[in-house]
Amino acid sequence: MKSVRLIIVSLLICYLSFSGKGYGQTLWILNMPMYDQESVFHFGFVLGANLSYVTIRPIADLTSHNFDSTFIPDILPLPDSAKVLSITSIAAPGFVISIVSNMRLGNNFDLRFIPSLTFGDRDLVYTIRTYRKESESLLVITKKIPSTYVNFPLELKFKSERYNNFRAYLMGGAQYTLDLASQAKKREQRNSDQKIVKFNRDDVYLEAGVGFDFYNEWFKLGLEFKMMYGLFDQLKREHNLYTNSIQSLKSKIFQFSITFE
Repeated sequence: MKSVRLIIVSLLICYLSFSGKGYGQTLWILNMPMYDQESVFHFGFVLGANLSYVTIRPIADLTSHNFDSTFIPDILPLPDSAKVLSITSIAAPGFVISIVSNMRLGNNFDLRFIPSLTFGDRDLVYTIRTYRKESESLLVITKKIPSTYVNFPLELKFKSERYNNFRAYLMGGAQYTLDLASQAKKREQRNSDQKIVKFNRDDVYLEAGVGFDFYNEWFKLGLEFKMMYGLFDQLKREHNLYTNSIQSLKSKIFQFSITFE
């Protein structure tokens, strides 16, 4: 998360630089001075990028657990048995588009409903040792898990006092997520010779983040950084070493978004 902190610090430095310049000229033009008072409801849209992670908790006896050939669906020639030595995850960048519905609860609080469509991939990397009668082999197998989420988040936004054309804010909330690609039949058909690792369709996330609003002449621009933590075990268990070697698997998403309201 060092890169996230660097981005936040850079934005603050840029803002302070512009602030200093404005003060030196003793001239401030207040954009949309009645924006937060003229209407209870505001609407907009969001464009964003994300990184999708998973938190993996393997079974207690992972490195010593021996899976017989009935648990090995796609390793050829078929070994007599296998052990999973490690399981790691690799995040891949994705993107999100959202619609914003914002209700003002007061000068410092907003309630926001932001239905969104999110695309992202995750890779599960298995290090596996296979055993045959007179030999053994070490394999690294990657299982790609593409996801297409429909999200329904409800968020509470706590805003600082407006300072010229700037506000900072904190946000928190929860969202229900529906994964449209969790068990896609097309992936099954396209990869009929390989075992597909599947995720469950439904999840609930807790959210927390920080953001900055910039008031322009015609619209308000927001920059937001947030983390989302899945509460449910997402792995759909089937009779194979890829799923039976994991005790629990939960999602975690970092998102950077740009809001236009």
